[in-house]
Amino acid sequence: MFLMHGSRPSPTLVAWANAWLTGHVGLDEAVDAVERGGPHLAGQVTLRSWLADLRPRGLTGLRLALPAPGDPLGLTGPAEFNQAAVEAGEGVIVLLDGSAVGLVPVEDRRGSSYQGTRWELFPARSALPDVPSLADAERRLALAMREVTEIMSGLDDINGDRSGVLKALRDDADSGLAPGYPARAHRVDALATRLTLILDLADATAGHNLTAGQMLRRADALTLLDQAVRRARVAAHGAVFEPAR
Repeated sequence: MFLMHGSRPSPTLVAWANAWLTGHVGLDEAVDAVERGGPHLAGQVTLRSWLADLRPRGLTGLRLALPAPGDPLGLTGPAEFNQAAVEAGEGVIVLLDGSAVGLVPVEDRRGSSYQGTRWELFPARSALPDVPSLADAERRLALAMREVTEIMSGLDDINGDRSGVLKALRDDADSGLAPGYPARAHRVDALATRLTLILDLADATAGHNLTAGQMLRRADALTLLDQAVRRARVAAHGAVFEPAR
């Protein structure tokens, strides 16, 4: 399982594989971008071979899923795939001509010298998931950012929690998207990437010594932010097939 928000491999695979499918990068460039942190296997074969073999079988696109317990964002079933993706916090739906394959990443360790990613394969449904539009996701992300800023600004700076959050809100971050995505998608994903730093910081700092009321406000703000970030990333990664604006 990949616990930290910023280390998820599914968004990278979706972005670069879609860039390859739309002709903006070559297969080697796409796979190299996905494998910067280590080699990837799809089942028992290399990711490069697996993608190349799917192309003549009607591979049309990849969709991102970033579900959480009680919130199957980007998923349409069946149950086995949904459960695995929810447990991992992420997944990919590979769309073929009339069918789909679900991918869920797991860490692939073989001794101390090998660290990669293996994608477990599941039957999946190709039905359209209930995900927000890019415009709606951008609006909700901006609202969540303002809410978190307001709440964290009102808390005492304990263990650097508040100062770390406010610094993450100010810092710039690059989009994790690949060539070919609309400018608006890059903008939304870059903001979501920046706000992901706050979620990672929250994982590392439990907010000790806060009052019960402060803990509740902090938890509510971070829940709102997590939902907005996941929706923004799913919407941005699905925008490669939309007309550029």
